[in-house]
Amino acid sequence: MPDFMKLMEDWRGYVSLSEVNKPEGYEARLKETIDLLTNAKGFPQHRHEYLLREALTTSDFPYLFGDVLDRQVLANYKATDPVWKQFVRMGTVPRIYPQVGGYRFAITGGDQHLDLVAEKGEYLASDRNELRDIIYVRKYGRQFDISWEAIINDDLGALQDTPVRFATAAVRTEHRLVSTTYVNDLGTHAGGNLYQNAINEDVLPLTIANLENTIEAMQGPLFVDVNGEPIQNRPKFLVVGPALEFTARQILTSTMKMWTYGGDDEAAAVPYPMSNVISQYGLVLVIDPYIPILDASYPGSWYLFSDPKDIAALECDFLAGHERPEICMKASDKVSVGGGELGPMSGDFATDNVFYRVREVFGCNKLVATGGWRATYMQRHA
Repeated sequence: MPDFMKLMEDWRGYVSLSEVNKPEGYEARLKETIDLLTNAKGFPQHRHEYLLREALTTSDFPYLFGDVLDRQVLANYKATDPVWKQFVRMGTVPRIYPQVGGYRFAITGGDQHLDLVAEKGEYLASDRNELRDIIYVRKYGRQFDISWEAIINDDLGALQDTPVRFATAAVRTEHRLVSTTYVNDLGTHAGGNLYQNAINEDVLPLTIANLENTIEAMQGPLFVDVNGEPIQNRPKFLVVGPALEFTARQILTSTMKMWTYGGDDEAAAVPYPMSNVISQYGLVLVIDPYIPILDASYPGSWYLFSDPKDIAALECDFLAGHERPEICMKASDKVSVGGGELGPMSGDFATDNVFYRVREVFGCNKLVATGGWRATYMQRHA
């Protein structure tokens, strides 16, 4: 069929199944395919096997079967809501690496407080400067295969497992890229690193007092714009690894503080307020399981991030028009003895395997040049 022939085009025999035009009555035929794969009508094993074998010989079944996988991948992909999306800015770009996907600009100057103008005095102009961060997205993917025998004999164990694995691989790829971009990115802001010692990096363990001090530091004199004006970078997200989850939850939910006094002269004790105002601050806890994996020597590290709607330290982008993982199917390289082409479900010449591939175009970029380092703080602790 003409629609199926598009599977033979581009990508050396691969094409994204979502790009193929869907003929009239397609949805009904897709439902029939799903019913057949799942044996929704409860046919006996021999009858179900016969119908499945018969379907494999039809020209449109490979496309329909591939679309079933594609939709299952999308469902599993949407069902997993990656935690990192809370503290990064999301976007799209029109070009893929090695070309620059796009730029993110920041204009400085002209928005600081107004100068006093004397009677008949001159209004002075302010300098304007332009800062920019370069945005890249790259292509990621992997090839998967299903044996012809598995399609014939399988009770849907492998067929149901495949789209889950596609989706899991895509989710893990995105999450790992994001975590790799910020976890222990220590150096200098001038060198493009998010964290710089004595500015927005320290080595304090996670306690109520240290969390209060870090929040106050992010509101301090170093976290201002180029003109020395305050900015909207109030911390909103506390990001920790699994080892700190319960410590963080205790800090964020306890309403009172408590400590013991070990001195001999109790009269010398200084009274302090007992309320834990951190629980009223509104921090959102995010558990990033990649922190101890990417920074094994410092599993107790913790991070603060501002709301990316106000100021973002990171931006994650997809290639425009490709905002989700895409499933591609490979045409068979076999021909019949009579010279006719065989359908993709007959598998490849060497192994009889049926090949699918998952592809996504994604990138995570630091917004350091435009001042995005002011949106985060790292406490690196073992």
